[in-house]
Amino acid sequence: MTDPSSAPIRVTVWGENRHEQIEEHVAKIYPQGMHTTIAEGITENLGDGCAVRTATLDDPEHGLTEEVLAETDVLTWWGHAAHSEVADEVVERVHRHVLSGMGLVVLHSGHWSKIFMKLMGTSCTLRWRSEHDRELIWTVDPTHPIAQGVPHPLIIDEDEMYGEFFDIPAPDELVFVSSFSGGEVFRSGCTFRRGHGKIFYFRPGDQDFPTYHHRDVRRVIANGVQWARTDRAERAQPELLRYETGEFFTGRSYAGPIE
Repeated sequence: MTDPSSAPIRVTVWGENRHEQIEEHVAKIYPQGMHTTIAEGITENLGDGCAVRTATLDDPEHGLTEEVLAETDVLTWWGHAAHSEVADEVVERVHRHVLSGMGLVVLHSGHWSKIFMKLMGTSCTLRWRSEHDRELIWTVDPTHPIAQGVPHPLIIDEDEMYGEFFDIPAPDELVFVSSFSGGEVFRSGCTFRRGHGKIFYFRPGDQDFPTYHHRDVRRVIANGVQWARTDRAERAQPELLRYETGEFFTGRSYAGPIE
């Protein structure tokens, strides 16, 4: 059986791609769209260890067809102004693939995306301010793979502020916390596991600032992609299995509720 970790990571970078189309100052920062800049950062760090494609909201089925997701090891997600326009059937499709083992990296305002809220089961609300705050990202788990090669602190000269309370479940692992000019703090690098899938949420990246050009932010995202790739040989949702007394190896599975 082929070791999945020996093949390049198949990454789909999903971007809403709306601010870049309607706001001139955003288009100047990201002339090819934020999704392109994020994709370039992943390739810059992982090189031949990844194969990266992009998809956007206005693509057919938002670029997230069954075929695309089946060929995606890790999906990254950035959305902000048009969360409500993401079709529920696409959200269900992504959700199913995450539970089956696809990795998910959620960036910045993706905290309020339908898919992240569905996976978290909470409101995912937070405190915010967009007034050119300096952000210091402090590593609280220096042995974590996502923190490797990341300076302590990681300094972002200007970005939007996110602060606590952040209404998410307690993370499985807290990798980074941020502090801001106004004194606020935020759990800015969190991991979760849902079904067979691994999820990394990373805070930086408001559209009004060149955050995704930042060398160290790009390093964190690439590390998150590497971490989120499953080591399972096949993608499958967790199954409900019944075992007869004394039988430890081969169970009877159920596709739905027992009748």
